[in-house]
Amino acid sequence: MIVVDLIGFGIVVPILPFWAEQYGASGGFLGVLFASHAAAQFLFAPVWGRVSDRIGRRPVMLITIAGTAVALGFLGIADSLGQILAARLLAGAFGSNISVATAYLTDITEEADRTRWMGMIGASFAVGFTLGPPIGGLLAKLGHGTPMFFAAGMAALNLIWAALRLHEPERRATTAKPDLTTRLDVLRAPVIGRVCLIYFLFSLAVTQLETTFALFLFHRFGYDELGVALVMLGMAVVMGGIQGGGMKRLSQRFAERQLVLSGLVCMSLAFVFVPFPATAGLLMVPLGLAAVGRGIAQPPMMSLVSLASDEASRGLVMGVFQSTASAARIFGPIAAGLLYDLGTPYPYWLAAGFTAVGALLALQIPGLLAAAAATDEPPAQSAQSD
Repeated sequence: MIVVDLIGFGIVVPILPFWAEQYGASGGFLGVLFASHAAAQFLFAPVWGRVSDRIGRRPVMLITIAGTAVALGFLGIADSLGQILAARLLAGAFGSNISVATAYLTDITEEADRTRWMGMIGASFAVGFTLGPPIGGLLAKLGHGTPMFFAAGMAALNLIWAALRLHEPERRATTAKPDLTTRLDVLRAPVIGRVCLIYFLFSLAVTQLETTFALFLFHRFGYDELGVALVMLGMAVVMGGIQGGGMKRLSQRFAERQLVLSGLVCMSLAFVFVPFPATAGLLMVPLGLAAVGRGIAQPPMMSLVSLASDEASRGLVMGVFQSTASAARIFGPIAAGLLYDLGTPYPYWLAAGFTAVGALLALQIPGLLAAAAATDEPPAQSAQSD
């Protein structure tokens, strides 16, 4: 179900700039289009999470999938920049249901398997962004509205499947009073707030690469759209392989904090060296290391925040966690573009700094877990420490 949603998102993203340009969009307005989707996700991810804590995961998933189908259909018939912007805001609002899907998964999995299943969600992102863009590119030959209608159709089928097969987790029957009730409550919780900050820095770093990657390959090595897509495909395969298969073994051998720390260190080293290779072949070394680091670091962060939350607050917690990435995608691309204009290496070195700071923050997680244990807080009962 998550994979289908993400394929639909991947279909739209590469088509949107060309379509918006036909209606006279400037580069600045195009940035607003992308930022609007992230801003809507930032606002609504905690809302849907909190609602799912109250009324259940299944009804919220059905509502948001239906809303996604409507938003994509609206985008397909849009005939002005204002309508495109409205459709993207709507899609961002309903597309922020990943947090609810993550909470659903944590409800039905055992704590010992949590990191492994968070890896499967990460692999879903890799699959979605691998399959979505080429499907969108092929369908765009039939008109820019065609990929949007195809994505809307996928969302509609996803809704039918979810209505027939998705059942409310038994754990949702709890009537316990939630420990956390607002976004600020979540961010003030020592372990959860720390991991949310690390995830924000992680996401800022990722946007530095994503925003400037195509320009860098074009200016340095003359790569066209196909060449860039193939490199991105290779990175997605590496991340998907780690998160979809390798994470099971890694989570059995290492604690979540160790995995987060190792992944961030790999990313930091990789970003430092991205600007230096003189050939495209040598560039694959730091890019591969960055993909490995990203694949290792993301699932255990998701696992840590789920383990550190009480059951009655889990939807809200996962919503706030996901919204930190959305916040990064509002500001990160702007910083990346400005820095790239000043000098090619700067966005990548900034990304290295973000991940290095994240690694330093991860070093302090065991102390926070120990403090939680001393006060009998929920995180002490479930999250792993070294």
